[in-house]
Amino acid sequence: MDTTALTQRIAFSMLRGMTPTQGRRILDRVGSVERFFELSQAELWQQMGTASQVLTDAERRRVLALAANEAKYMADNGIRGAFIDDGDYPTRLSQCNDAPLMLYTLGEASAIDKSHMVAVVGTRNATTYGADFVRTLVNDLARTLDNVVIVSGLAYGIDVLAHKAALSAGIPTVGVVAHGLSTVYPADHRDIARRMCTSGGAMVSEYHSSAPVHKGNFLARNRIVAGMCDAVIVVESDTRGGALSTARLASAYDRQVCAVPGRVTDRYSRGCNALIYRNVASAIRDAGDLIDLMGWSARPAEGEQQTLQFAELTPEMQVIVDHLRQHPEATINEMVEALGIPYPSLSARVMEMEMEDILTANPGGTYSLNI
Repeated sequence: MDTTALTQRIAFSMLRGMTPTQGRRILDRVGSVERFFELSQAELWQQMGTASQVLTDAERRRVLALAANEAKYMADNGIRGAFIDDGDYPTRLSQCNDAPLMLYTLGEASAIDKSHMVAVVGTRNATTYGADFVRTLVNDLARTLDNVVIVSGLAYGIDVLAHKAALSAGIPTVGVVAHGLSTVYPADHRDIARRMCTSGGAMVSEYHSSAPVHKGNFLARNRIVAGMCDAVIVVESDTRGGALSTARLASAYDRQVCAVPGRVTDRYSRGCNALIYRNVASAIRDAGDLIDLMGWSARPAEGEQQTLQFAELTPEMQVIVDHLRQHPEATINEMVEALGIPYPSLSARVMEMEMEDILTANPGGTYSLNI
């Protein structure tokens, strides 16, 4: 897409009060974004049958100036844009009537339209049960499916656990965020976001770089998570929360919705159990259940050869492994005190070991071994 065409598409999406529905209605009347900016104010008013301020010359000049700055920022920072009628816009998402007019991507743009798109979402207060399920599910999907991508919202809890599990399993993961791609929220996840974008995955947003963050953005982004995927899996949730919103949207989009069942007395299983009880979601026990529900073809089994291969441990890593064998689920602070390794060095080694799938970060800040 040339710079002029990109600028016009960004500008169209920036029109004051513009919604996906309004954008589609305008394009149906005028024919194209290019035509929208070529017509005079009087011609636009006549074609649309209204003297709306959105259609004035002044408003179009305003958004074109903003869009020119945005296009430069994108070029300088490796961000790609896809308009709703572009060929590289996510196919599944384009079928949703409230899909954003413009989608911005940092990282590998092709990751947003692979053959097996799976969203894994849930509470920010993940339990060990939920964390273990996410890790096992993602590992098994990576082992048995080609072209699988894990999608989530880069939030605390189940979301970031899903992204980390995908990175450890060596498959792309996409974070749909509720702000422009000039920042990462929460800031704690900047390193994870960087790894995602440099490991075949991406960050995706409908918001331009200078757009302020609003509370409502976080619910609005759930429709993108649901719309760009084949299936949405809710791992843990209370009876209210963003994950349940994502599940309902996915159901409305005719996507497969799954929920991980739990004990009726467990707070963060109540939402999942309710989705199953109300027939909004199918109960899921493992990756095999999802593959069966979707009718996907699993990669042929390789017998006992499918075992995880871990990187060779450095002496410093071996010290951490030995400590965790003697003190399961220790925290970083506990290991700093016990091992005498400075916090920055220990934290870096722990993160490296987590990415190599040597250990797992659990809710509560503890770590456990995978070897």
